[in-house]
Amino acid sequence: MLKKLGRDPRFLKALGHLMAYYLLLVRKTSTFEIDPSARLEQMEPHLPFIAAMWHGQHFLTPFARPDTVPVSVMISRSADGQINAVAAERLGIGTIRASGAQQAHQIKKRGGLKGFIEALRCLRSGSVIAMTADVPKGPARKAGMGIVQLARHSGRPIIPMAIASSRHYDFSSWDKASLNLPFSHIGVTMGEPIFVPSQASDEELEALRFQLEDSLNLTTERAYDIAKRRKGQNTGEA
Repeated sequence: MLKKLGRDPRFLKALGHLMAYYLLLVRKTSTFEIDPSARLEQMEPHLPFIAAMWHGQHFLTPFARPDTVPVSVMISRSADGQINAVAAERLGIGTIRASGAQQAHQIKKRGGLKGFIEALRCLRSGSVIAMTADVPKGPARKAGMGIVQLARHSGRPIIPMAIASSRHYDFSSWDKASLNLPFSHIGVTMGEPIFVPSQASDEELEALRFQLEDSLNLTTERAYDIAKRRKGQNTGEA
């Protein structure tokens, strides 16, 4: 019965709305700190860009964008993805239902090619594309080639970004997903743009994939440092 309920579209839609309301609660009860403070203004010349993040660190992404910037996010077709998609749309984010895969035969099943074409269309129409760099189901925090290829074919840069909160619950899932909790101090960090030449060789693409991986790790570490530093100031911890 529980398995059947978990596939019911009405149940998934209800969970998606609950998730959206929960994230709004986190937003309204928390303080945000962007590092560097002028990063959003510095990113304007690069619009529209591809915002890259790690799996499990993406829940507050809707609140890290100016209201005037259209954003579409790539979300898997899984049941969990359906919940995330409903929440994203409730928070004003467009959705592309697709995900990458480690094995070639899984790409069609997960809508990878269709999602890639839709992401290109969105970028050309002026919408930022937000997507995770690592591919389900792992390994976590290992950037896949799909996001690099999207930058190559679109001509748009990749902006590594991360959001971390001082209060959070970490799941024991493959991606070590972190659920942000209310009454937090939240660090929002963005790395330098990564440009992928249209004529890049396989070796250059692999080097850029490693560069993205390293930048995302540093960006994520910096976001957690900001959150932890403020938590220590608020509680008197060292």
